[in-house]
Amino acid sequence: HIVLVHGACHGAWCWYKLKPLLEAAAAGHRVTAVDLAASGIDRRSLEEVRSLADYSQPLLELMASILPHEKVVLVGHSLGGMNLGLAMDMYSDKISVAVFVSAFMPDCTNRPSFVLDQYCERVPVAEWLDTELLPYGDHLTSLLFAPEIISSKLYHLCSAEDVALAKMLLRPSSLFLEDLSNKSAFTKERFDKTLPVNFQRWQIETNGVAIVKEIKNADHMAMLSTPQQLSQYLLEIANNFI
Repeated sequence: HIVLVHGACHGAWCWYKLKPLLEAAAAGHRVTAVDLAASGIDRRSLEEVRSLADYSQPLLELMASILPHEKVVLVGHSLGGMNLGLAMDMYSDKISVAVFVSAFMPDCTNRPSFVLDQYCERVPVAEWLDTELLPYGDHLTSLLFAPEIISSKLYHLCSAEDVALAKMLLRPSSLFLEDLSNKSAFTKERFDKTLPVNFQRWQIETNGVAIVKEIKNADHMAMLSTPQQLSQYLLEIANNFI
């Protein structure tokens, strides 16, 4: 059972090219693309989502429904890596392997916000271009990728059709820094242009990743710009842990 978790502002829709490829190649495997809270077609509004746990609720409910003898392959993209961290902390016995696709990777030493704080320190604010950062709720911050950053940093190797789709479907999200800065580290036992290559390599070195795959000619949205290659790599990784 392969479970696909999208990044900030996106939804299950962003896996529309990859999901059928995995289903066609992985006979007998299930593939589930999750809409996180206030994302995709989930009916909640962002004002109802105050924490990473709130945001991850659809994923956590799915994990809770997995039978004891079953194992899933968790795949997280971008901010979805934080959702994976939470799911791994709570349901490690139901996960065969977690795959981070150009994703944030929380460690088991620092507060969960550490990797996001490091990103904000290492990437100049100017590189966020016209991303909207707005207050909501009590001391919370939302973000929404605006057209310039979609075209030039997230989807710059994608088709014009995929860029247009993103501009129509993206919804406001949050990094949940306020929440994550107050949480304890995840437990060790359970445990592109947007994310610069040197930052991704720092995460790999810091976290002791078991397998690293590099996709040439992919942008941040590898599931859209290079779906065939990403599908192949995901199946190779999954098969190593079945």
